[in-house]
Amino acid sequence: MPEFRKLLDGYARFRSAHYAAERARWEELAEGQEPPVMIIACCDSRVDPATIFDTQPGQAFVLRNVANLVPPYEIGGGLHGASAAIEFAVTDLGVRHMVVMGHGACGGIKAALAGPADVRGHNFIDGWISILDQPRERILADPEIHDKQHALELAAIGQSLANLRTFPFIAEREAAAELSLHGCHFSIAKGRLFVLDEAEDAFRPA
Repeated sequence: MPEFRKLLDGYARFRSAHYAAERARWEELAEGQEPPVMIIACCDSRVDPATIFDTQPGQAFVLRNVANLVPPYEIGGGLHGASAAIEFAVTDLGVRHMVVMGHGACGGIKAALAGPADVRGHNFIDGWISILDQPRERILADPEIHDKQHALELAAIGQSLANLRTFPFIAEREAAAELSLHGCHFSIAKGRLFVLDEAEDAFRPA
């Protein structure tokens, strides 16, 4: 119970400080949202996008899931929670930027590297991280890659960006320069953010 009590204490601080100071902004947001950015991040408790980017309410539409993954576009079978959020952000909210943010020491990436045996007994994780099967096999087969965890963390960002581009409404808007896609990786230990330069296929310090 003390853990939940801490949440309520945090709410009390929010209500008396931030909300009181920004009440007009909150009243405006109650009428609707027009976030210019969508952030797709990992649900890891250590990498909250609002904290890392110091965003304000209404600034970013955030989707968080295991290993910040985007599935390829498909309309058959299953419940497509991630795809629904992506569709809503682009076609209804009209976001102009989409950011895929990976991070260091990602447990989802660790599970992907270990393979199905590592997630035996989990009904959903194994299928989800199969999105990374192709880059995983490439990285595991390359003897020149020594830090395979970090390599797959970066490759997962690229894979998610590639999968975003399989959504017709994203490809159309990107081609029309109405939407920009970005990738970045956050180092938990050092608090450093690295941004993907797709032209050079390299991550550079922000």
